[in-house]
Amino acid sequence: MMIKKDYMKDNYKNIANQFYEENQLMKALKFYHKAYGIEGGKEDIELLLDLALLYDELGDYSSAKEKYKEVLEIDEKEARAYYGLAIIYDYEKEYEKAIKYYHKAIEMDASYDRAYFFLADAYDQMEDKEQAIYYYQRVIDLEPEDIWAYINLGSIYEELNKNEDALEMMKKSLEIDPNHYMGLFNMGVILKKLGQKDEVIYYYRKSIEENPNYPYSFLNLAVLYKEEKEYKKAIEVITEGIKYNSETWVLYYNRGCFYVHENLLEKGLRDIIQATSLYPDVIDYMKKDKELDPIRELKAYKIMFE
Repeated sequence: MMIKKDYMKDNYKNIANQFYEENQLMKALKFYHKAYGIEGGKEDIELLLDLALLYDELGDYSSAKEKYKEVLEIDEKEARAYYGLAIIYDYEKEYEKAIKYYHKAIEMDASYDRAYFFLADAYDQMEDKEQAIYYYQRVIDLEPEDIWAYINLGSIYEELNKNEDALEMMKKSLEIDPNHYMGLFNMGVILKKLGQKDEVIYYYRKSIEENPNYPYSFLNLAVLYKEEKEYKKAIEVITEGIKYNSETWVLYYNRGCFYVHENLLEKGLRDIIQATSLYPDVIDYMKKDKELDPIRELKAYKIMFE
């Protein structure tokens, strides 16, 4: 009888796994529940973890947490359950709880590189840069080819104005993947701070080439031209960015400002209106932005914002 029940449970799990691979998540959930209801299902750690992950993917975080906690009632040393709880609390921006569970996962499995990685990010979100740096370095110790660890660590160094350290990290990221758009973008950011304009332009353009759907490469390159008072080039770059990122308010807002410098006030106002329609919270900032003073007397501006 026990063999039959084990067979039924495993069969339901296999069917669920197949539905999951086909992205039929609700059908997968149905058969995981069937397996869970068979004798022994509630003690099957792999099944419980599969259920928790699926609930997480479906956005049912309460049920996912419940399943992870069921795992820990069976095995209090199961690192994956602590990690799963940490990920959910991280997503919910409850960073202190997330940090607690990442540490528990690492305590149970000192080689759990993803736990170190997201622990570092959680500390970064909490503005504890020193701890973030420490744990990204631990990731690199465990996984020397983890490109995002170098990129994120380099970004923290750049925030702290440790620009030479930031440059070293970004160079290492590009040794792993010379065409990674974020490594290229951050090289541009760092080199701009170091005053190397020609190289900055190269890296922003290369980042755009590799991933035109990342709007901030367009934005930063356009702002660079604006700072040089090359407004036509700035408009050209940011217009190209809008073609690929038409829902990014900050591109419209900045192009609106560039148009003002070219005395194209009607075009500028249209872009400002589009930016505020995409992101209404920018209106308070916009009303204080002196760069937009020339368009405030336009009749359409007064109708929209006064």
